Amino acid sequence: MQGLWLCLLVAFPSVTCQKYVGEVLVSRAVVERAATRFLRERDQLFSHQCTRTITASWNYHTNRTLYNKLRLLAAQEEYRVLQKDSWMLVQRWKAVDNFLEDPSIKYQLQAMSVLSPAALSTPYLATYMRTVEAMKGIYSSASVCDYHNTQQCGLTPEEGVNEIMQRSRDVKELAYIWKSWRLQTRGIRSSYALYVDLANLAAQTNRLANKGELELVEYGGGAFKEQMQKAWEQLQPLYLQLHAYTRRKLRQVYGPQVVTERGPLPAHLLGDLWGHQWKIWDILVPYPGKTRPSATFEMKRQWYNPRKMFQVADDFFASLGLPRLPPSFWHDSLLQKPLHRNVICQASAWDFCNGKDFRISQCTEVREEDLASTHHETTHLQYFLHYSHLPYVYRQGANPGFQEALGNAVQMSVSTTQHLQKLRLLRTLKDEPEVDINFLLQEATDKLAFMPYAYLMDQWRWRVFDGTYKERDWNCAWWDLRYSVQGVKPPELRSEDDFDPAAKYQVGADLSFTRYFVGIVLQFQFYKALCIKAGEYDPLYPSKPLHKCDFYQSKEAGSAMRAMMQLGKSRPWPEALEALTGQREIDASAMRDYFRPLEEWLKQDNQRHEEFVGWRADNQYCLYQKSSWSPFAVHTSALDTFSPSSTNSTISDQLPYYS
Repeated sequence: MQGLWLCLLVAFPSVTCQKYVGEVLVSRAVVERAATRFLRERDQLFSHQCTRTITASWNYHTNRTLYNKLRLLAAQEEYRVLQKDSWMLVQRWKAVDNFLEDPSIKYQLQAMSVLSPAALSTPYLATYMRTVEAMKGIYSSASVCDYHNTQQCGLTPEEGVNEIMQRSRDVKELAYIWKSWRLQTRGIRSSYALYVDLANLAAQTNRLANKGELELVEYGGGAFKEQMQKAWEQLQPLYLQLHAYTRRKLRQVYGPQVVTERGPLPAHLLGDLWGHQWKIWDILVPYPGKTRPSATFEMKRQWYNPRKMFQVADDFFASLGLPRLPPSFWHDSLLQKPLHRNVICQASAWDFCNGKDFRISQCTEVREEDLASTHHETTHLQYFLHYSHLPYVYRQGANPGFQEALGNAVQMSVSTTQHLQKLRLLRTLKDEPEVDINFLLQEATDKLAFMPYAYLMDQWRWRVFDGTYKERDWNCAWWDLRYSVQGVKPPELRSEDDFDPAAKYQVGADLSFTRYFVGIVLQFQFYKALCIKAGEYDPLYPSKPLHKCDFYQSKEAGSAMRAMMQLGKSRPWPEALEALTGQREIDASAMRDYFRPLEEWLKQDNQRHEEFVGWRADNQYCLYQKSSWSPFAVHTSALDTFSPSSTNSTISDQLPYYS
């Protein structure tokens, strides 16, 4: 029997070792059996606590009372304590990792070995939580006053602000709202340096250099940055064409003094508070009046109701050869808004961690958009069902982008006119190229326009965490990235008195943006792969363009989805990706394929109007404290290494509930 000298405290955490008699001869088999028992015990504890916490969360989401809120907070604290306790025990097992041969044991221990920010010692964790709550508090209490009536205040992004940004065409009003919001949120800067130090300390506690490295653990490490860069470079040619078209249309409305012929886009004119989704359809629409018909009228005529809509979603997955929803779903879910209870109406899917209880909470209305949403949320339930046999640590998507990406891919399929015709919700329509271009352009202003912002957000954060950007340069470095990557500029000269990244909630709330970028790339990658397997897309046949594909009733597509979903997180994410797509890296070429008709149209339109493709600096955008600004180059001076960082670790991220 092969032996090794081990401390009993390492192999068997319940046993105490003495200083000089703490080493004994233990076989590998004994160590692996002990590790298996430890993992089985932790799995039972986590599953049980997950059920308690998810139940408390469900009760609060579906009945927002103070009593239910206090129960939820107590359950969340119990979950956090279990996490910390398990993480500390796993650190002991890491000491014998080289002597464990079973890859399943090693992979589970590895999955449990990273924890943040809860890895911090109690005083630091308390300070970290207070700091993040303070930043979130500044954001949540921020509001602005109406431009035309300064006595009318309390406007927020959800209540009035984004509506103004979409509707108004008054340059002064838009600039006022844009600047006012950033005046209200720039106070987050006073807490951000402390947050960076504590986040980096949490990463170091996990034996990682900084918070950025900690966030990338879920994607396999720092090498994933190269995949992100490659994906963005794949999208750039299409984005440049969309950018040029948008600049010309904005210039027609606001004039060349506001929107220069070769400059970046003014951020305050793009239809939302952050300029990451261009909600100015009345300006951008190329063919007014040429729209896809809506299925909403026919749904109401056929007496659809919320239950019927979820039955249609269940039928979709059954047509792929996937299991139907369990009976408990139908009597325990909340499918429409109750009359006499205060509920959170955001659509969400819930896994109660016991292998049998799966629910959806959605205030469903009878309309086409909600029919698509029912399919999206049901996709999450299918994912839950398929990995429910795995240990708790594996019951999630292969990386943070997988679940939403698959739900969105399904939503793309069921939103096509072809699918709605199969459901007898639309009549057969003749092909109209103008309708297709309008549809694709509107999709691009939502998905494609978002990609550079989603890419640069964490590029900025990671360079803050690793010290590439010093605190004195944080805001100007932000505008360097927005200019160079997104081709966007502020409405006025900014300075280091401002803190414009914090105008977005995720910055102060310690939430990574990478999952959004990855999720959109994977959404189109999954969709293309499923369409090919269903025989509904072939790049050699223009009669079957990708944006019209519906993989309904394809057992081959269902088999590919099953192969990926049943892996959960039990294997590295490239293996899960390969199970569905045959590829092992994220690949944005599928997004290019989807928008190919639009890209060709944009090229022709930009050429016809002799529009400059790309952008050049037309002013100074941010005033560095030192005179180091160059109007034609991004600021990339070498800066001192700052202190290392932590990862976002919220209950909603760690427990199986997806919105």
